[in-house]
Amino acid sequence: MDVTALIFYAIVCGLLSLAGPRLGAPLMRLGIGAGVGILAAALLPGLRGMVGL
Repeated sequence: MDVTALIFYAIVCGLLSLAGPRLGAPLMRLGIGAGVGILAAALLPGLRGMVGL
């Protein structure tokens, strides 16, 4: 994994963890986490292109 992806996912996961307990039951948190992970993975290539990395 390259440094850009590592930093990007660290930021996304860190922000998600701030809201963790307020998101409800464990199954709900799992679903939200999976959705955020998929969204982050989908957005990363476009963001890298815009930044020029």
